[in-house]
Amino acid sequence: MAEYIPSPAQWVRDQVELYESSGGTQGTTLRDSGLPVIIVTNRGNRSGAIRKTPLMRVKDGDSYVLIGSRGGAPTHPQWVHNLRADPNVQIQDETQIYKMRIRELSEGEERARLWTLAVQAFPPYEEYQQKTHRLIPLFLAEPV
Repeated sequence: MAEYIPSPAQWVRDQVELYESSGGTQGTTLRDSGLPVIIVTNRGNRSGAIRKTPLMRVKDGDSYVLIGSRGGAPTHPQWVHNLRADPNVQIQDETQIYKMRIRELSEGEERARLWTLAVQAFPPYEEYQQKTHRLIPLFLAEPV
């Protein structure tokens, strides 16, 4: 089994630890926002290590929409590169854990529909897209 390397960001490390150590009963919202998050576990594209990231929970049926916004920063979050290299992920949604496979959506009606879902779940995504020159990556994680 690959080694788990926690995020360099303290708040991410703390949230992942609380979420997992509580079995998904604590740490399930984005800081003080009250908005639900999931934990996405994937493999690092360079290190091969296990990485874990809290992301906004955006559901589409049994699937999850993963948004690489990074607050509208000019570069993608590292996990985007990881998912592009290995589409197999695990998602913990509160107490439930799912094996999923992701696919990136870069254009078309499906992306437009899922982007609308994402913005409904977390309205700042619209502002983030407006403040960056890059197209914010959108992935659909589907059950395997």
